[in-house]
Amino acid sequence: MSLEVLLTVSKYFTFLSSFAFVGLLLALSLLTVNNDGNLSANSLALRRKASLIGLIWFFSSFTYNIATLADILGVRFTDALDMTTVRSFVTQVIIGQYLFAQTLVAFIAGYLILRLKRVIPTLFLLLISLVAVAAPALESHSASGGSHALAVGSMVLHVAGLTLWVGGLFALTFLSPEDRKMAVPRFSVMAFWAAIVVVLSGLINAWARLNFREAWDTTYARVIILKTILTCVLLFMGYLHRKNLSLREKIDWRGLTRLITAEVALMAAVTAIGIWLSLNASPDRVIDPVIPAAPTFTRILWAYDPDVFFIGVLVLAVALYIKGVVILKKRGDSWPVGRTIAFALGIAGIDFATSGGLGVYAMYSFEYHMIAHMTLGMIAPIGLVLGAPITLALRTLPQGRTSTESGPRAILIAILHSRIGVLFTNPIIALALFDGSLFVLYFTDLFGTLMSSHAGHLLMNIHFILAGYLFFMIVIGVDPTPRRIHHLVRIVILFAAMAIHAFFSIALLATTTLIDKGFYSSQNIPWLGSGILDDQRAGGSVSWAMGEIPIILALVATFILWMRDDAKETRRIDRNEERKAAMGEPDELAQYNEYLKSLSTREEK
Repeated sequence: MSLEVLLTVSKYFTFLSSFAFVGLLLALSLLTVNNDGNLSANSLALRRKASLIGLIWFFSSFTYNIATLADILGVRFTDALDMTTVRSFVTQVIIGQYLFAQTLVAFIAGYLILRLKRVIPTLFLLLISLVAVAAPALESHSASGGSHALAVGSMVLHVAGLTLWVGGLFALTFLSPEDRKMAVPRFSVMAFWAAIVVVLSGLINAWARLNFREAWDTTYARVIILKTILTCVLLFMGYLHRKNLSLREKIDWRGLTRLITAEVALMAAVTAIGIWLSLNASPDRVIDPVIPAAPTFTRILWAYDPDVFFIGVLVLAVALYIKGVVILKKRGDSWPVGRTIAFALGIAGIDFATSGGLGVYAMYSFEYHMIAHMTLGMIAPIGLVLGAPITLALRTLPQGRTSTESGPRAILIAILHSRIGVLFTNPIIALALFDGSLFVLYFTDLFGTLMSSHAGHLLMNIHFILAGYLFFMIVIGVDPTPRRIHHLVRIVILFAAMAIHAFFSIALLATTTLIDKGFYSSQNIPWLGSGILDDQRAGGSVSWAMGEIPIILALVATFILWMRDDAKETRRIDRNEERKAAMGEPDELAQYNEYLKSLSTREEK
């Protein structure tokens, strides 16, 4: 077997087996009916099939890893098995690191799945596996052609959406007829969203990379057109699914099963076409990176370089939030407008700091990177927290499909009160992630390493958002948490955060060496002014100024919440006393006086 054939076959089976594995995890956790959070007997029986598929994923991924190395070196497959060469590939080459991580996850996931008994651990394994499948897309051929953030982000979303769509369909074929009847309606909704992501991200990726005027006559373009046609056929099949499900009691389950089988076969063909496209050079249009002009208020306000990954996540978050509000309105419940506005402002802040002007200039100046960091970690999370998305989810998520099933709402509650939920809502842990991570990031080589790759920059921004959201949720959040933290403790935590952040900013101002490992100096920025080091110190000033203001506002909000809670408690006590008085019962003060009187009587005796 030639190396080219081995490369194609191993990548095809890597994707196909990973799709099937993720689909089975999806079926175990969300599609099949659980018993009070425990996997059902039928689900437990599926674990062996899933473990076997995980083993196929591991071997095919390992083979693809070595075949990729052999292709890069231009040697035979057996020659690439040299341990020294393999070690260098998986430790020093980025694509090798991604492929090795995926292979490792395939091995561990295939082993752990046999030990899963509850829904929540299955969900975590599903998330880890999905990330492992999508991660190599960060270094796909899209990364070198067209708009970088646009092409890479759209490819990651494309692979993630395709994994859930294809994997879910594969999983349906493994389910028993009884489980399939329960799973298909829920999967139909999920597949609808996944199909939208796949189609839109595919179109965006093609637009970002291809020069259509020159590409129409190439084989690559013809294959893309074929893939588009087959995808449209799959969408039509999905329409037939939903039409069949609308019949309710009159559903033709035999016909639906045949349709699912045909859809799976077509999905396998589309996946094969996608593998061919990924292994063949595309007629990419070359867009040389253009350094933006010197920053002004107007340029920062209107500059925009779309990061499709964040845009996709933010659009999904907004859509789900709006859907939740609509559900409440339809059943006659109210939802404060202020919360919706706060959530929208938080979303807008994240978009501005990732795709907007701040996101654009953050790649060329440490000062603007720090402004974006403060926006992602301290300003936008406040809006998200005040939007109370968890409360909205708890009020609108469906219950179980049977009387014994833990539905999405019960699963969310269980996650909030799980050991992980209790651990991360500890104020000390939240403070360490919020402020302690600053020293780890900026005073080690980690910052320069993360900034030098798209994946690192993406991971860094995600950390800023999650750490900020967790911290402010504990301090000023209205969503339910596993811990009830006294307002005095919250104030102490806020003062500690303020002091730590000030110390970090002063340390950054006092630096005499660059902390970015030469990342910004390599950009050759003509408008940076007096130099990279001064720009770094300016970032320290920004950190101090922008970091203190949100914490002071949070302090004010905490004092207000404290006073409101005291007022509520006072009103509760007053109502309790009025109720007792109306019923002729002594109130708490009278009971206490009576207790003191009884003690005095005992002493006299």
